[in-house]
Amino acid sequence: MGEVITIGLDIAKSVFQVHGVDAAGAVVIRKRVTRAKVLEFFAAARPCLIGIEACPTAHHWSRQLQALGHTVRLMPPNYVKAYRKRGKSDANDAAAICEAVTRPSMRFVPTKSEQQQSGLMLHRSRQLLVRQRTMLSNAIRGHMAELGVVAAKGRNGTAELIKIVANEEDVRIPATARFCLDALARQYAALAEEIGAIEKQIHAWHRSCEESRRLEDIPGVGPIVATALVAEVGDWKAFSSGRNLAAWIGLVPKPHSTGGRERLGGISKQGNRYLRWLLVAGAMAVIRHARQHGTKRLWLTRLMERRPVKVAAVALANKIARMAWAMMVRGERFKEPALLPVAA
Repeated sequence: MGEVITIGLDIAKSVFQVHGVDAAGAVVIRKRVTRAKVLEFFAAARPCLIGIEACPTAHHWSRQLQALGHTVRLMPPNYVKAYRKRGKSDANDAAAICEAVTRPSMRFVPTKSEQQQSGLMLHRSRQLLVRQRTMLSNAIRGHMAELGVVAAKGRNGTAELIKIVANEEDVRIPATARFCLDALARQYAALAEEIGAIEKQIHAWHRSCEESRRLEDIPGVGPIVATALVAEVGDWKAFSSGRNLAAWIGLVPKPHSTGGRERLGGISKQGNRYLRWLLVAGAMAVIRHARQHGTKRLWLTRLMERRPVKVAAVALANKIARMAWAMMVRGERFKEPALLPVAA
């Protein structure tokens, strides 16, 4: 057996599986390594190519192993699955990773830096708290609707309901119900305060990041969207074109072609759900602003004349992603296109 040149590493919480092969593809190493011994094992090994499935902890191990002189490639787990033989086990997974990382057609995931992961933690924490706030708002609305008290949609309506809960002179709310609703209202207020604190951190990071400030010039892109793009994408040159970035986000049509007949359906919804949601929300904001202020972009105007609003919003989100890629790769700033005045 020769020298190990490629290793498939199946990472886990406590025990990792190592599968190494030589230049001829013969298995040289097949062993389990505890978490505490991983760095010691690879520090003693000669520099080689290491494949790892992309997961939350993979970026940490990628940085650690690269610091030891190894070449690390992260791969989407769905792409590795096709190379696994027979049943699922740690040993079979590691062997599949070792095989997949050598394929010339394999697509890899760039390793995120600690700064990128910290920025993503801000976004994910905010997203979690927003979901919890929405749950509390729905609970308050549902409980008060049972008592015949309803309010308008949105946070303003929820605020009106909370005022009713705080008003002890309002006889529509029984004492026991008020006790429960007051507890939910306090939780709602605490979450709103925490969300505000996280958003301040996001804005501070946005002001300190030159890439994020440039992206903010694009209509429909604010500090939240800009910082999310910077944190999620990282290396913009990892994508060969703006369309590849849009496809990674999941904003391109899903093909279903056979027998030479090509059919395009709705968007693929592959890739990054969070970025897709942010970009579509930003595109809807651009459309609402265009309608209210009497000016529309020529391209968007023509699209909305023949397609529903939501379809136009997705198309605009796709275009925003492509513009962001072009700006970051070419080092340019956003250039406002010609505006079309809306006829009265």
